[in-house]
Amino acid sequence: MSAIRGARERARIEVTAAIKDEARRQLAAEGAAKLSLRAVARELGMVSSALYRYFPSRDELLTALIVDAYDSVGEAAESAGRAGVPGPSEPAAHLARWVAVACAVRGWALAHPHEYALIYGSPVPGYTAPQATVGPASRVGRVLIAVVEDAHRETGLALPPLAAELRPEAERLAADLAIGLPPEVAVSIVAAWAQLFGLVSFEVFGQFNRVVEARDVFFRHAAEELGRTVGLLGTARRGGTGTAGRARR
Repeated sequence: MSAIRGARERARIEVTAAIKDEARRQLAAEGAAKLSLRAVARELGMVSSALYRYFPSRDELLTALIVDAYDSVGEAAESAGRAGVPGPSEPAAHLARWVAVACAVRGWALAHPHEYALIYGSPVPGYTAPQATVGPASRVGRVLIAVVEDAHRETGLALPPLAAELRPEAERLAADLAIGLPPEVAVSIVAAWAQLFGLVSFEVFGQFNRVVEARDVFFRHAAEELGRTVGLLGTARRGGTGTAGRARR
């Protein structure tokens, strides 16, 4: 009996993967707004009623694709964040990790432009992302925060300036997203996170065409500058409490 159940589970996994693969092909060809369960079923040689046993609605299929995409780019970022950068106690190593994570995100986006468009492009008409997408969507951000937290603990940070009127929001962000980091840094991380995806989106969606030619060099430079805006230091600077003062550049 267990053998039969195992075979059924394997078959379900295989059919689910085939459905999602065909849906991704439709995303590439038609865009998310035109994704159709009937079209997916037709291409797979299935009757629609059979496909509905796997995904009862278009929105559930979209959610599965969105979660997969967020998890995939998240895994790329996490792998880059774990990569062995020599001398982790050196400030430059933390900045190098930040840049490596940013480059991994860019590399994934260029290799998967249609999946990137699904999660960072225009919203799909009539679709509202459920709570299940929130955790996967935060994976890249959590990696970036972890890099800054390690730097804060091990070598210190150069605190970014913070306008007085922004301090309440900065303190809320620190409490919600980056407990243990100074409010100044929490604000800068959120801004850098948004700017990182702005850079990637400009490249993926063609806004850099006939503007930026040396894109690898340009992106690494921009990513490093974003790292500096959150307080990551490129040269040794250590304070008595583990947090450096504002660094001069």
